[in-house]
Amino acid sequence: MLRRRVAVLVVALLLSTPVVTAWLVGDLTGGAARQLAAEGEPLDYAVEPVSLGAVGDRVLVAVAGALMVVSLVLLIRATVSRKLEPRWWLALVPLMLAGVLLGVGWRIMTAGAIGANIGAGLVVLVGGPVLLVLLGVAAVQAARLRREHRHRVG
Repeated sequence: MLRRRVAVLVVALLLSTPVVTAWLVGDLTGGAARQLAAEGEPLDYAVEPVSLGAVGDRVLVAVAGALMVVSLVLLIRATVSRKLEPRWWLALVPLMLAGVLLGVGWRIMTAGAIGANIGAGLVVLVGGPVLLVLLGVAAVQAARLRREHRHRVG
């Protein structure tokens, strides 16, 4: 039962991290592009921004923020009480950093521009490999910890 609760907390933390990060970063559309858009010039997007409307976006961020804080606090508490092996944080932290990278990358990819969005290309060229490294580190660490656990338990 404890493993299931920890897994739910981890999933909640990992799903909420990009949402909260994207909200904290905010819209990255430049001032000149905003002014041209106000004058009627259509903006170009690498990826069209997604919105649930003003109220829907606020509800989504509030729920994601609450999930992030609660799951982080409960995971830290489980670590302090020795219900969660502290070395699991060596897998969780890269996953959380990947979530932050996804949130920032999302805001860069959805920034309005006039012409090409150079930042979107950089997100793909630089952010993609960094994301793969973070996911790889987390996967290797998780596999190592599971293998050690199986050897100890039998």
